[in-house]
Amino acid sequence: MDIARAEKPSALRQVVAGVVLLAAVAVIALVGSLATIDNVEGWYAGAQKAPWNPPNGVFGPVWSVLYAGIAAAGFLVWRAGFAGRGAPNTARAWLTVYIVQLALNSAWTPAFFGGYPLLGEAAWWLAAAIILLLLVAVVWLAATAWRRSRVASIVMAVYALWVAFASTLNIAIIALN
Repeated sequence: MDIARAEKPSALRQVVAGVVLLAAVAVIALVGSLATIDNVEGWYAGAQKAPWNPPNGVFGPVWSVLYAGIAAAGFLVWRAGFAGRGAPNTARAWLTVYIVQLALNSAWTPAFFGGYPLLGEAAWWLAAAIILLLLVAVVWLAATAWRRSRVASIVMAVYALWVAFASTLNIAIIALN
């Protein structure tokens, strides 16, 4: 058996991992869109926003590209950490934080948009806490991915920049309203 081959996942395993990661981010995107659909034209339309707040039409395309990148980054680090069939992935710590950031990402939109009609301004504070935790996780992922995949690290750094920008928009809603 070729040792170098044993250290790489099979093509089938790579396809399955890629599909699972793409499906995960697609579900997060769907949940986010369901939370925003009634609220973007509802309470959010009337809220005071930061002067640097982009038009609503910017968010969908940006997040679509980011979600594809997030899935790709997860795949690249998973594949780089693959240690052979039956062996634990050497990137387990990174992948654990990756899953945590997916959960935080999926929680922010329902908390911010869907939470406001239920909780009022408290939803914005909850969303701010979520997005700041998300930012910490993504910065850590970007910094620690470098040794496994420079592409994944760069993708996560771009994602971190967007999350930092989105954090300012969340905080501006709190400050201005």
